[in-house]
Amino acid sequence: MTELISRLEPDSRAASRGFSDLSIRNLFIIPTIAFLIIFNVFPLLYSLWTSFTDFRASTTAPANWIGLANYRELLSDPFIWRNFTITAKYVLISVTGQVVVGFGLAMLLNRKIPLKGLITTLLLLPMMLSMAVVGLFWKLLYDPSFGIINYFLGLGKFEWLADPDVALYAVALVDIWMWSPFVMLLSLAGLSAVPKHLYEAAEIDRAGPFYTFFRITLPLVAPILMIAIIFRTMEAFKTFDHAYILSSQPTTELIAIRLYKMAFLEWQTGLSSALAYIVLIMVVAITNIYVKYLNKAKAR
Repeated sequence: MTELISRLEPDSRAASRGFSDLSIRNLFIIPTIAFLIIFNVFPLLYSLWTSFTDFRASTTAPANWIGLANYRELLSDPFIWRNFTITAKYVLISVTGQVVVGFGLAMLLNRKIPLKGLITTLLLLPMMLSMAVVGLFWKLLYDPSFGIINYFLGLGKFEWLADPDVALYAVALVDIWMWSPFVMLLSLAGLSAVPKHLYEAAEIDRAGPFYTFFRITLPLVAPILMIAIIFRTMEAFKTFDHAYILSSQPTTELIAIRLYKMAFLEWQTGLSSALAYIVLIMVVAITNIYVKYLNKAKAR
């Protein structure tokens, strides 16, 4: 009789072993909450407090509360605005290039072509590499002495990463090469979801390729393309690794690089915390604008 009751009531069996559903749930949830508080919430709140002080991590002097002085200093600094301008230009070039190349590749792979699976796999390889490795790899390609880019283009000793007019485009090209496959993957998912009967109806009506693309393909893929743009914009804003490795001149000093130098080379901890929060607010604002357009695209 006892065996029959415990078979019908699993909670009773767990209770008999000292574990209830609530205990098992807490066993997983409590460590997760503790992890989030220790590694996410506490650093976030501590850095927010630090941004209102003159704290320097390189000294033992106590942090003094200075209110909004760090924010005022940063927002009135023309060099910081120059870093923001460079970053905005980099984000625009990089994300636009990734969308054009990624969507173009997706349109190509959405057709019936030989070795489609192999080509798709090869195109995804750059995404699997470390950012530091990619930076070193492209630094060798751009090298004015033995880099193969100058060799194939016949540019002699042209220095891509030293020329102030070209260096930022050269750094953005690396980002385009690495992350266009990400846009391609999302675009392929969107293109495969477009109903085939719409194309058949357009063909019956003798619609041209431009009409089909702008009236059927692009509007239906736009929401998922907008998601790719949101992700890539957020990532491009915090670009650091390969840009730091490739070039160290002022025209390529992105805001993430300036933040790193301020925090770990100049040890202005309070000031760098304030800069990090300014960047965070800007990224959140831009993302909200994108999300608004995304909701409009979904509503159509």
